[in-house]
Amino acid sequence: MIKKLSIMCFALLMLSACKNDKSKNAQVGEAGEVAETATNAKMISITPADCKVLWTGTKPTGSHTGYIMAKSGEIGVESGKITSGRIVLDMNSITNTDLEGDNKLGLESHLKGTGTDGVDDFFNVNKYPTAEFVMTKITEIKNDPKANSLIYGNLTMKDITKQIGIKANVMVNDKGVKVTSDEFSINRTDWGIKYKSKNFIEGLKDKFIDDEIKLTIALNTIK
Repeated sequence: MIKKLSIMCFALLMLSACKNDKSKNAQVGEAGEVAETATNAKMISITPADCKVLWTGTKPTGSHTGYIMAKSGEIGVESGKITSGRIVLDMNSITNTDLEGDNKLGLESHLKGTGTDGVDDFFNVNKYPTAEFVMTKITEIKNDPKANSLIYGNLTMKDITKQIGIKANVMVNDKGVKVTSDEFSINRTDWGIKYKSKNFIEGLKDKFIDDEIKLTIALNTIK
């Protein structure tokens, strides 16, 4: 875990040391076997209003924040526990939250690849309109104040699938499911997104974009 720093020290190191910290990186590996839905599981549908993924992208000169909405999905629950799950993300919903006006629209267009240039720099939503997370397994975590579960799932973006493991706080009751992940990072180049990556393009100096994207999953079907 990241050690506690003073507010001043944190501010000074935010764009340098913190972005290189690996302690919150998601576990990433080859695609795993999808969890089968239990025979007696109750299936809970996921709507766009139920789930969003918060994102933060960084570079030497600053950072940008935003979110992506779910399009659909479902969770299998049996005996008060999640047994399976699938979330389809609407990549056309990529939204920036720290800019305004033309700057906001320009960044969103570039991320989506809907402008005249750089169509495949990032997500190319016309070719890949959705991303998908499918649960492979879930295990219990004890003595962690921020998470009670470790959720593994296959994350597919741009037709590339990798299994990731993330910590989350999971609550299941008779009204639905609430899942809030701890902030975690994935390396975008694992999914073929190499635009301005200093590991693939030389000579960028301070114009590169960090490979790590910080994410937080917020899911709540409880009404």
